Amino acid sequence: MELTAQHRHQAINQVTLWGVFVNLILSVAKLAGGFFGQSQALIADGLHSLSDLASDAMVFVAARHASEDADEEHPYGHARFETIATVALAVLLAIVGLGIAYDAIVSLVTDEVLEKPDLFTLWIAAFSILSNEGLYHYTKHVGIRIRSKLLLANAWHHRSDAISSIVVLVGIAGTQLNMPKLDAYAAIIVAIMIARIGFKLGYDSVQELVDASLEPELVDKIRQDILSHEDVLELHMLRTRRLGHHAHVDVHILVSPKLSVSEGHHISETVEKSLKDSYDEINDVTVHIDPEDDEQEARSMHLPLRSDLINELRNEWSSIPELDAIDDITLHYLKGKISIEASMALEKVDDLELTKELQLRFSKASLNVPSIGHAILKFH
Repeated sequence: MELTAQHRHQAINQVTLWGVFVNLILSVAKLAGGFFGQSQALIADGLHSLSDLASDAMVFVAARHASEDADEEHPYGHARFETIATVALAVLLAIVGLGIAYDAIVSLVTDEVLEKPDLFTLWIAAFSILSNEGLYHYTKHVGIRIRSKLLLANAWHHRSDAISSIVVLVGIAGTQLNMPKLDAYAAIIVAIMIARIGFKLGYDSVQELVDASLEPELVDKIRQDILSHEDVLELHMLRTRRLGHHAHVDVHILVSPKLSVSEGHHISETVEKSLKDSYDEINDVTVHIDPEDDEQEARSMHLPLRSDLINELRNEWSSIPELDAIDDITLHYLKGKISIEASMALEKVDDLELTKELQLRFSKASLNVPSIGHAILKFH
């Protein structure tokens, strides 16, 4: 079932509100516990949790703008507000990772003596780990369900908080066991992991902002699905891109060159509908109908348009008065030439035996126009 923008907005808001609630509780618990329990690490972690409210606010603002309908200034919608916020969260994750690594390296190269905190601070750190890990799984679950990279980035932000609290817990335990450097080694490993996650999320979102194609495996599957339509002879210029949680597809398909405009349009609508039905993320498909492969060269671009061509033809037909009865003209622009099919009522010809002669005269006169490659007159 296709999620509406309103449903996605509500889901993101609900998840983020839980994040705000938990971070507020953790901030108060860590700051108070660190102050009364003499744990500098827990106080720092409390400030870290307090700063997370800024990222939650960013998610709120981005989700609100991303859910707005398309307008004149943003005809494709506002989904990329969510993508931009994802990049910002990814940068924040990378900074958190670098900050943890910096603090850990400083503690390794200095002989800083840490006071032994009270044992109850261990329980606060453990509570923080469980709370943030729960937020991570909850946020990730909803993010996958509604295909929101913004929520997935925020989920990893929650996990980075859980890992940060693990470092605090290890540090407190290490201090209690007279191994004060233990947390520094763990922190460096954690920092590398957090920075790597931030880079991956940021890279994927930047790729979306510069209109990178969908995954090669998915593009190949889309290609095969389009070619499975019996009226599609070939395809080229298949282009795809992401726009928030949606994907757009643009493709040129080759069909029989003598199809009517309405039949070609019907084929394009069939291809469009089948892609939207087969892929939940695809919400916009543009199908160009081509009578010949124009990927390398549009060989018919120099040819005259219908109105100019008909004027030229009428001049050539002026010496054949019977051709004034032509009531339908079909033009085919193929291989750099124009093929013309004209028709007229048989009753307009006085002598039925003259029809073949009239067809020959029609063809000869029409071929005097340089852009005409083939001409045929039919009777009905």
